[in-house]
Amino acid sequence: MRYQASRTRERQFSAWAITTVASAALLLQAGGQVLAAGSALSDDPIPMVTEAEVRKHQEENSGPAPLIAGDHHSSELSTDAVPIIAEDEEPEPTPPIFQRGEKFLASGNLAPGIELPTGAIWQPALWVFGDARTAIGHYANGIDDPRQFWASRIDIFANLKLTPTERILIGFSPLTEKRRNTGILYTDEGGVEYVNGLNPYVTTLFFEGEFGEIFPNLDPDDNRNFDFGFSIGRQPLFFQEGMMINDSVDALGITRDTIVIPGLTPDLRATGVFGWNNIRRGDNELDDSAFLLGLFTEADFRKSTANLDLAYVISDEDEGGDGFYFGASAVQRFGLYNTAFRINTSTAIEKRGPAVDNGVLMFSEVSRTVTASENVVYANAFWAIGNYTSAARDSLTGGPLGQVGILFAAPAVGLGGSALSNRADSVFGGSIGHQMFFNEDKTQLVLELGGRKDTDGSDAGVVAFGGQLLHALNNRSSIQVDGFVSAGQDRKAGTGLRMELRTRF
Repeated sequence: MRYQASRTRERQFSAWAITTVASAALLLQAGGQVLAAGSALSDDPIPMVTEAEVRKHQEENSGPAPLIAGDHHSSELSTDAVPIIAEDEEPEPTPPIFQRGEKFLASGNLAPGIELPTGAIWQPALWVFGDARTAIGHYANGIDDPRQFWASRIDIFANLKLTPTERILIGFSPLTEKRRNTGILYTDEGGVEYVNGLNPYVTTLFFEGEFGEIFPNLDPDDNRNFDFGFSIGRQPLFFQEGMMINDSVDALGITRDTIVIPGLTPDLRATGVFGWNNIRRGDNELDDSAFLLGLFTEADFRKSTANLDLAYVISDEDEGGDGFYFGASAVQRFGLYNTAFRINTSTAIEKRGPAVDNGVLMFSEVSRTVTASENVVYANAFWAIGNYTSAARDSLTGGPLGQVGILFAAPAVGLGGSALSNRADSVFGGSIGHQMFFNEDKTQLVLELGGRKDTDGSDAGVVAFGGQLLHALNNRSSIQVDGFVSAGQDRKAGTGLRMELRTRF
């Protein structure tokens, strides 16, 4: 009987060890990211393993069995004690350019704070931060006049932190206005010209908080439904990975989190949004007459995270009036592969135009971490039926296909454009790429091949190959080099090269 019991414990331990090693391997292959798309928990109880059984297994086995034949790497945890790092030996966080009150990411005791009549305790801290970016480059897409440029951009923010859930954020971009970064542009047709993007406008200004944390005296036992988060002011809105909405809008948003539906989902989040100003439509142009209404939901399931989003824009714009928008997505992991599938629709209610049109955009993403490395390979595909337009898009974000890859993404600074058009107008295509990390992750290189082909008979097909090299110079500064070559129907060969220096402060 003792022999059978011992063998039973050994089998239990082996099952536990294999499960643990497999889970660790999957996490390592995911690049250390915690994926919201799935769960490794089992509904079946796992027997507890005692320390004596662990020591016995280690004594009977010279080393853990490899998970895969030929794999010499072990995922078994070390039994050696790791000394506690003294506080004075901890690496210093890189501070923002200005801070008052509680330090950013600092250790130590918390200040007593200020108690409000509502029962909330505020511990004010002011952090000023941002980044400065300058880029030089050449851009020729094979259609428009080639251009050479030097452009700069500065984004600066002041964050007044009141509590971990309440804050006021204000931001400026003094060198950027509409689609222009301040700089110098040269074209054969226009010669040398100064591009003026100087402006004094506030690009971000909002307050966000949680009702239950601002008025804790209303629910001292924290057992009532007062957990509503909200934000009001000029704030960034980003839904469906920016395909439906990617803009900074004057809006009020209210969120209810941790909605439990027994038997369906342990966590449902619902956000209602009303936007009344600073709305740019699908053509990236400001529409002063527009109002935005939206309901955005996200639910966690056992093996997937799903989003269901609805938006309606009311407008008197001549280039396109009212529009209805729908988006659905599912993000999950299948074995070693991270996947995301999205479908978005836009419907012009009254009149069609550049601001709103009828269309459907289907999009898929598949990626995985290369075995025994942190490198990532990916493949993205899309199919736009009709002319899909976003509900709201910032001036510098381009079209809704920027998520497809680096060849489709609109540069954040510069006076050029993307290697491949990011507009979703009767077209299909995709990209495949490889992201590699070097130099203790201080350097990364992305190589990508992409293309798009029209479905309306316009003969606008094009393919491109490009790369992006990003290297960290220090804790604050980095240098980035982008380049591409392209060829297509009814166009010349395209080329592009851009070098950017970015400093965070």
